[in-house]
Amino acid sequence: MTGSSLRELLRDDLRDQTAYGAPQLDVPVALNTNESSYPVPAAVVETIARRVGAVASSLNRYPDREFTELRTALAAYLTRTTGTALVADQLWAGNGSNEVLSHLVQAFGGQGRTALGFTPSYSMHPIIARSVGTTWVDGLRGAPSGVFDLDLDRAVEQARETDPHLVFLCSPNNPTGTSLSLDVVEAVYDAAPRAVVVVDEAYTEFARPGTPSATTLLDGRERLVVTRTMSKAFAFAGVRLGYLAAAAELTELLRLVRLPYHLSSVTQAVALAALEHADEMLAMVEAIKTERDRLVAGVTDLGLTPVPSDANFVLVGGFADAHTTWQALLEQGVLVRDVGIAHHLRITAGTPAETEAVLAALATLDRSHRQER
Repeated sequence: MTGSSLRELLRDDLRDQTAYGAPQLDVPVALNTNESSYPVPAAVVETIARRVGAVASSLNRYPDREFTELRTALAAYLTRTTGTALVADQLWAGNGSNEVLSHLVQAFGGQGRTALGFTPSYSMHPIIARSVGTTWVDGLRGAPSGVFDLDLDRAVEQARETDPHLVFLCSPNNPTGTSLSLDVVEAVYDAAPRAVVVVDEAYTEFARPGTPSATTLLDGRERLVVTRTMSKAFAFAGVRLGYLAAAAELTELLRLVRLPYHLSSVTQAVALAALEHADEMLAMVEAIKTERDRLVAGVTDLGLTPVPSDANFVLVGGFADAHTTWQALLEQGVLVRDVGIAHHLRITAGTPAETEAVLAALATLDRSHRQER
């Protein structure tokens, strides 16, 4: 008598799901995962080595469970860059922003609870929500200003109808690159009175001038959360350090679901080293924004249709079949992202040489790759 298969033993709600993943291929031009193409500066590497060296002899002991020094440094960074006065008790961090998002879902989602997001958006939001049994509701985008924008009235209507326990907003949005006005955040917050409203600002350092952070709305809104990451603007994808800002009462509740000592001594040391050099790290952001804008101009010249972007990537439309074009570019050594939106591919902004390479590859494609208008 044989036992059940492992898939039969899996939770019912996970059996038809697929795992998150993006191709990790060895290609000359990798522009598919929104990593920084710029290496960590030498001065930062030296500080990392110094800080890691300082904790190395004590690795036989658990790390600071409260990561107090790191929370203080993150609060100082946000206070300086957003103009919002924050203190350490309002900050929380994890191994990448995905872990921070997971803590939020574990604390405020779960069986019998509902999360609302507005599609297309970051694909990990529904995966993380469903991982603990939260019912996911795909809200709809679309506004007079653009098909990928989020209309205030439409968002409010969906929030009231769903009455969720969690709402996920993304600004700048991934994969479209579009930012939200703070009016939308405020309106959705008011329309969902029992929801923790999460504004995912993973790409906010790349936003064009005049794009405000939702951290400016935190005062007086105990259910509002703003998540960030060091993977993008800080060129730290390999470190895995994400964080959030919220009311101190909310961050205190996250201690109920975090694993013990979840941030290693080494992770804390490396993140502190980067924050010591925040200005130097963020100087790379300006270079990437320049390449993003070059990419927008270049694909427009080729007759394609870029979505206005406040991120370190551009969603480009105008392809007859996105996956066919994705494969054709890969055959030229250029890896971009097929995000599942018809006629569109997402392209990370990289170095000047990478911008030239992807534009050259696109220029070689024949008319069969173009969407009929």
